Amino acid sequence: MSTSRHHSRRLLFVETGLATATGLSAIVPLISREWIEIVFGVDPDHGSGGLEWLIVAALAVAALIAGALARSESRRLRASPVPSTFTP
Repeated sequence: MSTSRHHSRRLLFVETGLATATGLSAIVPLISREWIEIVFGVDPDHGSGGLEWLIVAALAVAALIAGALARSESRRLRASPVPSTFTP
């Protein structure tokens, strides 16, 4: 496998992992709207849950971007020819 193709596959896995992790983090506020208060013991938004939802929105955007990048990388990898290792 060429170095460029190996780098592209690694990039695809990183982008897919980031998209998955940030997407899953959007589930946290569904469990508890006050997870920052529970985890860190501070109340920056005075219990409104607004900061938590702002963080979730930012992570959702990051998930969409990482997913789009992973999809683009996947399509590019499928379209590029696989170098042949067979030499007669």
